Amino acid sequence: MNRITFFERQIIASGLRVGKSVRSIAKSINRDHRVVQREANRNKASYEPYTAVSAQRLADAREKKRNKPKLEKYENYDLRQYIIKQLRDDLSPEQITGMLHKQAQPELSGKAVCHETIYQYIYRGEGRYESLFQHLRQGRKKRFKRWSRKPRKITIPERISIHERSNEIEAKLTIGHWESDTIEGKRNTRGNLSVQYERKIHLLRLHKIANKEAPETENAIRRSIDSLPLTVWKSITFDNGGEAASHVNLRNDFSIDTFFCDAYASWQKGGVENINGLIRQYVPKGTDISNLTEDYIYSIQEKLNNRPRKSLNYLSPNQVLAREVGH
Repeated sequence: MNRITFFERQIIASGLRVGKSVRSIAKSINRDHRVVQREANRNKASYEPYTAVSAQRLADAREKKRNKPKLEKYENYDLRQYIIKQLRDDLSPEQITGMLHKQAQPELSGKAVCHETIYQYIYRGEGRYESLFQHLRQGRKKRFKRWSRKPRKITIPERISIHERSNEIEAKLTIGHWESDTIEGKRNTRGNLSVQYERKIHLLRLHKIANKEAPETENAIRRSIDSLPLTVWKSITFDNGGEAASHVNLRNDFSIDTFFCDAYASWQKGGVENINGLIRQYVPKGTDISNLTEDYIYSIQEKLNNRPRKSLNYLSPNQVLAREVGH
């Protein structure tokens, strides 16, 4: 049924003021008497007679509240403050929703929200006035789609295609299968980051390198290998950059299988591409990486290694590593 209009509220107010019955008033505006009775009860100010003006004001306020996004409603104040706090602590919307389901605080018991609702609050709701987007992985003011790029010529010696990887690697059945990539720093500076990412438990190893040449990347990977039991290193997947040209040395010295993606198909090693995005929150594009200390880079590595992951049932990579290999 259509909502009661201001004109109808005036008729209701006049009828109640002169003592007419609810049924009589309802008949005069062609409404069910229960509708009029509910209107008189719901939109009557406390300790005051029913008036059209106050009834309209109360109805408008209720309608405005009804159409508010979930995180902007007054009754969800505690939930909103919890989410804002977690965002400012660099947790993603999906991680926050997972924690609400798995580890909800007593005062938030029974309250849940999907990650898309959090994104809507950040980009379209009141959260946009608090610049909460700065705490997201990419730190973008607007959400947008990625664009593809042209393929590059492959020049890697003894290159083995990613299509020759075993089903064990593809299905992430065991620990020890890594993806490697390089994050570039500010142009015309001597500073990049070599990134190694374990596919099954999302473990990260991060090292500063002077350039993208193969010896620098090889040395960084050797440092990563030395930081863990050798049993945790079974294969590494690269893209087709020249920094991976020394992969044969790693294969021969450590009996590690090496594989390469198709010509510009970064989605084939999506795990390390995703972790690159997380690292970019702390090392934005244009950063002079040569000025970053080893301690700071290590702190980024361990912040991500200690972050709960949905795919790990909200355990952190370090917790799963300790459970699986006791290290």
